Amino acid sequence: MTKKSFPLSKVYALLESGPVVLITTSDAKGRMNVMTQSWHLPLEFTPPLIGMVLSDQNYSYAAFYKHKECVINIPTAKLAKAVVGCGNTSGRNTDKFKKFSLTPVEASYVDAPLIKECYASLECRIVDSTLAKKYAFFVVEVIKAWVDSSIKNPKTLHHRGRGQFMIAGRTVHLNSKKL
Repeated sequence: MTKKSFPLSKVYALLESGPVVLITTSDAKGRMNVMTQSWHLPLEFTPPLIGMVLSDQNYSYAAFYKHKECVINIPTAKLAKAVVGCGNTSGRNTDKFKKFSLTPVEASYVDAPLIKECYASLECRIVDSTLAKKYAFFVVEVIKAWVDSSIKNPKTLHHRGRGQFMIAGRTVHLNSKKL
């Protein structure tokens, strides 16, 4: 095997493995928004903590930062066009729920809505924003999780960079130590 130099600007595409998600927020006036996001990672099992990058350049940032909550919605490949559309459209002047035929559903603990069409939804609250100003990095705690149990082996989207996506494939079981 021969390796060659790889551009540093594309390194993230080598590590992106988590599903692309749709982050929902709601502002003080109850205006909901959806944004596409792929920069997140699980940090802890109990309580479930997720690290995520949310830039102050995103329209959703103000509601997320002020209200300290969001819903992380996990779509399947069936929603690929809506996922990309939400990522390529600003919520400043567009109702993305309407434009991309997404159905908001009231959450139990946060003001941001769940998305009915998504396989799973995680109601979250910010628990650490100390790296937000420097790196746009937040830690959120999942306080309620919802999953459509009728969907077995969901085919989730995984961003590979520059318009390239991978769809989760076959599930395999390998023996490993139980935690």
